[in-house]
Amino acid sequence: MKLNVVLVEPEIPQNTGNISRTCAATGCSLHMVRPFGFELTDKHLKRAGLDYWQYLDVHYYDNLQEFFEKNKGANFYFMSTKANKVYTSVNFKDGDFLIFGKESHGLPEPLLKENYEKTLRIPMWGNLRSLNLSNSVAITVYEAFRQNGFDTLNAEGHLTGRLD
Repeated sequence: MKLNVVLVEPEIPQNTGNISRTCAATGCSLHMVRPFGFELTDKHLKRAGLDYWQYLDVHYYDNLQEFFEKNKGANFYFMSTKANKVYTSVNFKDGDFLIFGKESHGLPEPLLKENYEKTLRIPMWGNLRSLNLSNSVAITVYEAFRQNGFDTLNAEGHLTGRLD
């Protein structure tokens, strides 16, 4: 299974670094839509994902219009706290795009309104604003892989040394 994680105008380099590490560890492609709130050379970004950046399949776009033009016909899911549908209510498939908005405002409301049937949320307690972006990506990506039996991921760990 191959998923696509899309970050629209990410603002915090540590989040993007953590997300890049999750993408590398799961074989997901990372799509980043400008503008970014940091430089790609940022030390916090590098520190969070440094050991994994070489394994990352990353694509850059100047804006959302370019992103959608270059990925016509794909299946998109839009992640937002404003959705009514829960992320576990859909069956994720190979090639799906999971689209996440910037940390401070999420995805643009007109985009969500146009795609409301494909807009998903992660349930939370009370009236809290949102989860951390990198946590939201990890939760959603691993749910997609869980649904597909962790296809393409190593399901077994390997210990070194003695256990007794």
